[in-house]
Amino acid sequence: MSEDRDVSETLETRITAALNRPVEAEVRAFAEMLAPVDALGVLFYGSNLRTGSLEGVLDFYVLTQGPQDEKIWPRVSYHERPIGGATLRAKVATMSLETFRTAAAGQLLDTTIWARFVQPSALAWERDAEAGTKIAEAVTQAAETAARLAVALGPAAGTPEDYWRALFRATYAAEFRVEKAGREDSILSANREHFDGLLPLALMAQGIGFARGAGSTIRPEMAPVQRAGLLAWWKRRQRLGKPYNVLRLLKASTTFDGAARYAAWKIERHTGVPVAVTPWRERHPVLAAPGVLWQVWRQRKAGDRAA
Repeated sequence: MSEDRDVSETLETRITAALNRPVEAEVRAFAEMLAPVDALGVLFYGSNLRTGSLEGVLDFYVLTQGPQDEKIWPRVSYHERPIGGATLRAKVATMSLETFRTAAAGQLLDTTIWARFVQPSALAWERDAEAGTKIAEAVTQAAETAARLAVALGPAAGTPEDYWRALFRATYAAEFRVEKAGREDSILSANREHFDGLLPLALMAQGIGFARGAGSTIRPEMAPVQRAGLLAWWKRRQRLGKPYNVLRLLKASTTFDGAARYAAWKIERHTGVPVAVTPWRERHPVLAAPGVLWQVWRQRKAGDRAA
């Protein structure tokens, strides 16, 4: 990655500019529809942000004012809206901005917020300029938290990619997720411009010095006691990462608003078998799952025989 960027650029200006990137008008309209009365802003992220595609399921984070209602957050929901002559679909996570900010700063056991939002995102809707500034500050903290740990986990000297690679490899392993080997490389290659120069800015923002070597190599000047403290901080989160994510999955299985519609769309997309979303299935998606899977299996088997 090239490190030749504007020397007057700071991490804060870099993050703010990234959040203010243009997104499709349909995405902005959808984000505004999703914002409840207490919303401060809606972040848009994921592969659709990078590609500009409106196909599949768009990913949003709705950030609200006030205290966090749930002990295990975020609240997840699925939505479909007709916009611009097409049906757009979205998976939405909702949580308070204050909890998001605290998690981004690394003050909670959670690893998902700072690991997710050091990656690209856009502010698809904001209540006002003040709310946008607060959200940008929180995303800036996510980049700082991720950069600190990247340096602690990475080599004594290396390229920025080496440090980001060490970070994503560790965070994916700590979460209850199934990812293909080399997922960290695909993140970096798909978002090369976003990560270009990001690590040095995030280190300088925290007063962490570094020496530049040949090419894009850097040698972070992190005191051994600080590195040891960060690794101890990480080991606790690493140890609790999978159990914590299991709790989130269990919670989502009973509180995912729109889960039946989301599952029906996914099943039809991947198998070609339409699934009717009845009122009972809408209310009890977990109990309905075995019957739905049996229906899909029978229809696919019948289709194979007919062929």
